[in-house]
Amino acid sequence: MILINNTSTDPYFNAAAEEYLLKCFTVPVFMMWQNQPAVVIGRHQDVYMEVNHGFTEKNNIKVVRRFSGGGAVYHDRGNINLTFINQSGYTDFDFYTGQLVEFLSLAGIRAYSDSRNSLYINSNKISGSAQYIRGNKVLFHSTLLFSTDLNALEKALDAGTDESSPAYSNCMTGYVRSVKSPVTNLTDHLPWPVPVENFKSFLFNYFMVKDTGSSIYSFNNDDIKAIEKLTKEKYLSTEWNYKTQKSLYKESCAI
Repeated sequence: MILINNTSTDPYFNAAAEEYLLKCFTVPVFMMWQNQPAVVIGRHQDVYMEVNHGFTEKNNIKVVRRFSGGGAVYHDRGNINLTFINQSGYTDFDFYTGQLVEFLSLAGIRAYSDSRNSLYINSNKISGSAQYIRGNKVLFHSTLLFSTDLNALEKALDAGTDESSPAYSNCMTGYVRSVKSPVTNLTDHLPWPVPVENFKSFLFNYFMVKDTGSSIYSFNNDDIKAIEKLTKEKYLSTEWNYKTQKSLYKESCAI
């Protein structure tokens, strides 16, 4: 397995990097990364039903659609993102959440997972996940709320739609709606204060030790060029980030 400590905080570049790694690499991958403030929505979601655009625009919070399913999440530099890719068709996603539970136990945190491979501490969510399968290639990615601005998270993901309205019901046809849960930060449960960079190093080293055949990899110039091309052509485009509600439900969704 190769391990990548991706230092980019551009949410569009990082979304493209995941797709590039899945499609172009032939070895197992673990990538750790963070984003500047952003809302990342699932492939099958309506951006207007998930995002508070007044808040995101006022606060310069980016909005990007990822290529996997699942619900909308808020990212900032207090959130740590983890991507796992295998080429063996291995789809036991409990394996990945189990490793995260084990890692957190080493940090003095008792966490547990649910049927959606989310992680919790005392009924409060600390991690969500999504998956994507392309032939024998399988991607699993998850978040870890470390010291995220939870007030910004709540406001950014509050689209303010009236769930009792007929328009809401019409718009939900064919869409995946996020499942909201109470959330908490890991910093509120650690036995001692730890800077996020130290915690990331601990996390990265944990996965490096878990796989004795692992090696550290950095994006080379060809990788960056290919990722930037995908970023420009797809992940920065209005068509990709806003296409579902505009192309499929333009007439039926009067919200």
